[in-house]
This record gives sequence, structure tokens and C-alpha cells, in this order.
Amino acid sequence: MIKNKVAYITGGTKGIGFGVAKVLLENGISVAFSGRKKEDVEKAEQELKKYSENVLGIVSDVRSLESEEEAVKYTIEKFGKLDFVIANAGLGVFKPVDQLSAEEWNDMIETNLTGVFYTLKASVEELKKTEGYYITISSLAGANFFEKGAGYNASKFGVVGFTQAAMIDLRKYNIKATVIMPGSVATHFNGNTPSEKDAWKIQPEDMGNLVLDILNMNPRVLPSKIEFRATKPAN
Repeated sequence: MIKNKVAYITGGTKGIGFGVAKVLLENGISVAFSGRKKEDVEKAEQELKKYSENVLGIVSDVRSLESEEEAVKYTIEKFGKLDFVIANAGLGVFKPVDQLSAEEWNDMIETNLTGVFYTLKASVEELKKTEGYYITISSLAGANFFEKGAGYNASKFGVVGFTQAAMIDLRKYNIKATVIMPGSVATHFNGNTPSEKDAWKIQPEDMGNLVLDILNMNPRVLPSKIEFRATKPAN
């Protein structure tokens, strides 16, 4: 059903984005992905070519609408169309609200929330053509507030609300929209170095398989919001 489709993934150089790209490539989907740093993009592109040659790395910053428009343009030039968009790029700074700087706040909001809007804004006309799918990656922090999470919570709560409202706007074009809210994922997020201690966590490939399952669902159904967590937390 989804072979010969084309996906664009933001924040695809590592972690969740890389895991999603890997699984999609293994299942016959062409993948364009983006990241902020040229060296990271080039490294990830070479690693992903182990799974398929139909991959394109793009240097892009989701905080810039123009940058995302360029990324979509490159995707179309390379693959001819765009079927799926996975808005994954994100970052987190965890401090008490009185210690959170304006710069840190703005960087989280611009990357995690405004970036999700820019990615959709840049791609929506192409998704209309293919009656495509728009998936955002929020977090369980998009429904559960916690100490030192004011900025991160604000951005991820926003992603959930944005995606749910966008889903209603887009379905008249036969575009689907889903927000995924994962719990702890074994990535480099927030300075973590994945190791055996993270074996209990969701793995990036698990996120990829979830995205694949969503894309393979019968067109008549829409899982609009999904909470995704590890079976058992660490002891």
C-alpha cells in the first residue's frame, strides 16, 4: 500500500527521526530528511543508504519557513512528489521557570511548536496533491506537566492542540493528521547517551514501526492522537 511513497522527516539525523527514516526506507518508502548541521546530515545520509539508496539529506532549520520551503522543494526535485510529512525536530531545556531564560524559552517554542507549523505550511500544498499524511511528534509531556518543564510542556501541549485542530482543517482535502505522544525514548535527547541502561525505554525503531503501522492503516480510519509508552518503567 505504501511502497513508492515519499516521506519528509524533520530532525532526521539521529534519535526518533533517524529511527523512523530507517524503518520507512526498509519498507520501500523514499525518504528526505533534514537537520540543522551539515556534518550531521551528511553522516546520517551515508548511514541510511545502508537501507536504501532512495534517501536525501537536507540542511534545514525548522525555525525558518523559508528554510522549510527549500527543503520541500528539494524533496520534490529529487522524488517528484510528497506523500508523508513527519514533523519530529525538537529540543528540551529543563529548568525552574524563574531560571529559564528568554532565549531558552524562544528556542524551544520556535523549534518545537512554530517549527511544526512551518513544516506543515511549507508542505501542505504538496500533501493536497497526494492526499497525504501529516504526523507530528509531541510527547507525554504534551498532556502531563512536571517540575522544571514549563517551557517544554508549553511547546508540547501546543503541538498536541495544533495537530488536533489542523486535523479538522485538513481532512476536507483527504489529508490525515496524527500526533504521537511518546514517553521515554532511548535517544541522545537532553544529553543522554543511549546504552544498556536504556533497554527498558522505547527505541527509535519502535517509533519507526509505529509510524509505519499508522501509514498502513485502512484509509477509512484515523488514529488522531496516540500515547506511546514503555511497558514497564525503570525500577
